Amino acid sequence: MAAITLSHVVKKYGDGYPAVNDVSLDIKDGEFVILVGPSGCGKSTLLRMVVGLEDISDGEIVIDGDVVNDKAPRDRKLAMVFQNYALYPHLTVYENIAFPLRLEKGRYSEDEIRTRVQKAADTLELNEHLERKPANLSGGQRQRVAMGRAIVRDARAFLFDEPLSNLDAKLRGQMRTEISRMQRRLGTTTIYVTHDQTEALTLGDRVAVLKKGVLQQAASPRALYEQPVNLFVAGFIGSPPMNFLPGQVEGDVLRMPLADVPLSEGLRRRIGDRKLVIVGLRPEHLEDADTLDEATAAKGVTFEADVDVVEWLGAELYAYIPFETREEVRGTLEELDRDLDGEGMRTQLVAALGAESHVRDGDVAELWFDPSRLMVFDPETGDNLTYDEEAARAADAESESERARALERAQRREARRAERSTPAA
Repeated sequence: MAAITLSHVVKKYGDGYPAVNDVSLDIKDGEFVILVGPSGCGKSTLLRMVVGLEDISDGEIVIDGDVVNDKAPRDRKLAMVFQNYALYPHLTVYENIAFPLRLEKGRYSEDEIRTRVQKAADTLELNEHLERKPANLSGGQRQRVAMGRAIVRDARAFLFDEPLSNLDAKLRGQMRTEISRMQRRLGTTTIYVTHDQTEALTLGDRVAVLKKGVLQQAASPRALYEQPVNLFVAGFIGSPPMNFLPGQVEGDVLRMPLADVPLSEGLRRRIGDRKLVIVGLRPEHLEDADTLDEATAAKGVTFEADVDVVEWLGAELYAYIPFETREEVRGTLEELDRDLDGEGMRTQLVAALGAESHVRDGDVAELWFDPSRLMVFDPETGDNLTYDEEAARAADAESESERARALERAQRREARRAERSTPAA
């Protein structure tokens, strides 16, 4: 295992375009870090620089105390799992997993290779497939073989480049669980690239969000969700994505297209002398007012809205409510939509309501939200004016504590498993 430090890392191509621009990131020993962002943000390029498949234009990469800028990939002692599996079709599962060990000619005996392959197969439940060829395996099984090839090596870290993107939704869910279980059991430092924020939030100890080669924020999933530093992170993290509405400050009231919100003293201070802001409200923070008791309803803001379309998903219901944005913020929101790989669709509020809601297409619905959950952004810089650094640190600290406990539990389970598999004397 190893700690990995990226210091002011830059990657420029021949035309001078910085695919990765001044990224600094400390990855602790045994930590699971996700690199996430839209297509073309530089996350895969950054991963390839760590493993040595891309040259570094500037900056420094340190692995386990060694500066590896000029080291060949094989000398960095890292194991990489690719998106397309990269399996040898003419070799069995056993030989595919054993392949990196055989490359180091003479280092491992046949008994050592067999032991390592068997241990990897046990970990990934591949025992019954060891004599099969990749063509006879499902996508999930092939990905497990690729992971097994990484496990057998004495790798200082695992690197995953969008390993689940070729799988269907059900298999992705199963493989997420498998990767999380494997990483906790082995405790190996892991960097994982994805554009899927569900993978990012469920797998990572920390998530690093990239935009056009620039690191926007690196924090625990909870801190990213609750305390995004800017519009981009707020819009990228969360599904359905955060609603953004123009907000006009008039005295002690924040006027939005669908509702007016009284400004608290703290929020008024953060907004300062700005007359126009962008207000963020997550879909899941909206409620159907008809499902609330009077005491709860009195603590928030209730408003009426014309519902255009409703999507019923069983456990929840999405209500879509069109609204007109203001010209002064339209450009900022359209640019954000492009950065997030959006389609430039019309502006609409999305409310993720409980399954008990009876809101339907064409209704005039009465919706409710807690104004303390609003986020407010500067329309020019995109900065989150409601960002609470202390709360973000607390969320990170809690995540770190949970990670340590999870690793301890996994190691205890592994020790018990080893005891059970050891024959009595």
